[in-house]
Amino acid sequence: MPFAGHARPVRAVAAELVRRGHDVRVYTGRSYTGMFDEVGARGVPWRAAPDLDERDLGATFPRMRDAKGFRQVLINLQDLFLGTAPAQCEDLLALAADEPWDLIAGDPMALGTRFAAERLGSRWATVSPIAVWPPGKGIPPTGLGLTPGRGLVGTARDAVLGAGARAGTAALTRLYQGTREQVGLPRDRETFATMWFSPQLVVAAGSPGIDYPRHDLPAHVRFVGDLTDDGVPGRPAALPSWWTDVEQAGVPVVHVTQGTANVDPTDLILPTLEALADEDVLVVVGLGHRTDPLPGPLPANARVAPMVPYPQLLPHVSVVVTNGGYGAVLQALRHDIPLIVAGGDLDKPEIAARIGWHGAGINLRTGTPRPAAIADAYRAVAADPRYRSTAARLGAELRSLGGTRAAADLLERHAA
Repeated sequence: MPFAGHARPVRAVAAELVRRGHDVRVYTGRSYTGMFDEVGARGVPWRAAPDLDERDLGATFPRMRDAKGFRQVLINLQDLFLGTAPAQCEDLLALAADEPWDLIAGDPMALGTRFAAERLGSRWATVSPIAVWPPGKGIPPTGLGLTPGRGLVGTARDAVLGAGARAGTAALTRLYQGTREQVGLPRDRETFATMWFSPQLVVAAGSPGIDYPRHDLPAHVRFVGDLTDDGVPGRPAALPSWWTDVEQAGVPVVHVTQGTANVDPTDLILPTLEALADEDVLVVVGLGHRTDPLPGPLPANARVAPMVPYPQLLPHVSVVVTNGGYGAVLQALRHDIPLIVAGGDLDKPEIAARIGWHGAGINLRTGTPRPAAIADAYRAVAADPRYRSTAARLGAELRSLGGTRAAADLLERHAA
């Protein structure tokens, strides 16, 4: 899918496959094809599928204008992910007719991958930049941001909620089945929880240790750690004009990000700047796709840029304040950095819950925290070394799993 948080990890895997001599085509939105060309892959734009701008999804999908919370999730699923899948499938079938492939590897949210693979009978893998946390025994259903229940009461709660979640997503499963019929496929036995992923191989960003303890993960799901895109080899990262302030900071550096798509700074960025204005820290803000300057004068201890290169920034950072975007969380953990997570919607409450449950940071339990809550969380994380030690433990596991090289190994073996 043509989203920064999806395209960059996929580019990192594509670059590794190109380095090994493979011919790699990447089918994505027109705004992202060029970045794959930069690493030697061939970017192929959506044609039948409606091109879109992740900064203004409402321009292509009017129902998404001003949608938030559960309504946003529902419309995303109906209009964006399922709604564009038949046209994606049409594009992919045309590409295969022109130049057959040995393996198709798809972002799980690009459901056209599934439909094209089934229509062609081709080998198929999922490369997932998002968290792969399927339903399982002893854990609450995904989507509620809950931690596992304790004792008989907690186990019963999770079982009841799991049954309710299956009933609640039945309509979306029926919509998926209807979409299969649109592309000439028979109905199958997949559910809302499983329809996104290849049953042959799932190459998953992350690690088992970040999820809740479980013993029923399917064998074809293989975690590979952080799929970081560190940029184009040989091209130095563009650093902001104030970069020496980071390198010479004699105080802790705190990074705050709302990801690339959520550009309303009143959710997290402005409350964090207010919370930390009087703290002895340097606050580095990444604005993502926001083009307008932040309102009002900035605190003296704040530095702001649209994008800040993580390979250069994170070695200097003591704490990350984030909306729970999976890529940013993985990169922070890979650098042993504890987190303060304000997970508001989509998969972010789940990520926040796991960070808090493990003790690698604090779950603020809202996507729009008040400055006082952020200030309290920062002081707690800064004062208690257990947060950093837990982040370091999870980071060591992430680093041990091999990253893009392990992902390429799995894809090569599957293609063979």
